[in-house]
Amino acid sequence: MAQPIYYTRAEYIETDTGNKVSRRATIAGPQNIILGGKTIISSGAIIRGDLRRTGPGHAVVISLGRYCLIGEGCVMRPPYKTYRGNFNYYPMKIGDHVHIGANTIVEAATIGNHVEIGKNCVIGKFTIIKDCAKIADNTVIPPNTVVPAMALFGGSPGHFIEDLPESTQEIVEAQTKQYYTRFQPLPSER
Repeated sequence: MAQPIYYTRAEYIETDTGNKVSRRATIAGPQNIILGGKTIISSGAIIRGDLRRTGPGHAVVISLGRYCLIGEGCVMRPPYKTYRGNFNYYPMKIGDHVHIGANTIVEAATIGNHVEIGKNCVIGKFTIIKDCAKIADNTVIPPNTVVPAMALFGGSPGHFIEDLPESTQEIVEAQTKQYYTRFQPLPSER
């Protein structure tokens, strides 16, 4: 059995659906962010749900699936562009079992399921990362890149390195579930 990762109850807020959000994370515009459940948002992470299209009504700016891990100091903000003279933000959709390493900046349009993104990466605007892809630490993915399924990308600029094994989906799913299970309040506070 893997070692537990302990946190203090004072630092994390646990929602009804099992999301654990650090009080030291910055969640701007929470009404525009959807968390799928059992997602962990670490301290220092910044999620910009306040950056949204102008116009009436609620807009989902960032949606995260289940078992997502947002590392310390990550910045997630929706991609934007000027189209026909109008500046607009576009929604960011992230699938299930996605692990984003510490200090990574994400401005992707879509991240599929079972995706691992390393530490200190920059994921450019409107990038599409398909299911079961992996981004190595310190990789810079240029804007509008499509990372194919089952591919490992690395480098600056990020490029294809190798195909990932067929078992990638099971491995990533086991890792994210195990991390969530290990992430527990200090025993002294139970």
